[in-house]
Amino acid sequence: MRVRRPAVLLSVAVILLLGAAFVVFVATRPARLADATTPVTAEAVPAATPDLPAVSSPAVGALFIEGAHYCTASVVHSQQGDVLLTAAHCIHDGEGGGYLTGVTFAPGYHDGVAPFGFWTVSDELVAPGWSESSDPDLDVGFATAHQAGAKASLESLVGANTLATGSDFEQAITLTGYPDDAEEPAVCQNTTSRQDTYQLKVDCAGFPTGTSGGPWVTGQDPKTKLGTVIGVIGGYEYGGDDPDTSYSSYFDTDVQALYRQTTARA
Repeated sequence: MRVRRPAVLLSVAVILLLGAAFVVFVATRPARLADATTPVTAEAVPAATPDLPAVSSPAVGALFIEGAHYCTASVVHSQQGDVLLTAAHCIHDGEGGGYLTGVTFAPGYHDGVAPFGFWTVSDELVAPGWSESSDPDLDVGFATAHQAGAKASLESLVGANTLATGSDFEQAITLTGYPDDAEEPAVCQNTTSRQDTYQLKVDCAGFPTGTSGGPWVTGQDPKTKLGTVIGVIGGYEYGGDDPDTSYSSYFDTDVQALYRQTTARA
């Protein structure tokens, strides 16, 4: 399992408003049937931050609870500019459990430094198939991030990846995640493959516990480190028992629906 948590966690219920929402992908098909989508370039470009690691994007960061980082999350483009993407098991305990509380997000975290500060994670959302039965094909979650006193949105500060659903199973990606025993992200580039009907697989060395939720990004811009996210470490075996092979639930119309619910806020 790629997630570390403190022993005592509280649960909360999340109520989300449903409605029309602006989305950054196009996919019209029956649920769980793959087709290609046209990526849309993320609009926000991060400001220059000289103390960030050159290999990683400031839109990727570590999730913290009770002072320790335990998972990875990333910013995805939205009109509100505050949407996070991670693995469902990073924010919800699955069957018989509930949503985690007291979670914060540190974008661009490295070497004990949170260059953009800590952001409060709220409005968590996972699919019913995860909350009711821990379905590994639905190990994807969304949330929002806010910072007291912030005058700008998170996305305007660090940028955002574009979310895509219905993508090809074989794509060149950049994988980023925060090992729980390290203070900087692991980054790897390789080509994904099809593990199962609704599972992706990629071979990348050095992605142990803590890297759950790390984004799988295609078409990454060499300057901004932003691109299109097609997966997150999770799914089969909670992302995999071998730190050198990672998995992701396939992003289909279920993930598209979760994104729409997250962004359909007044």
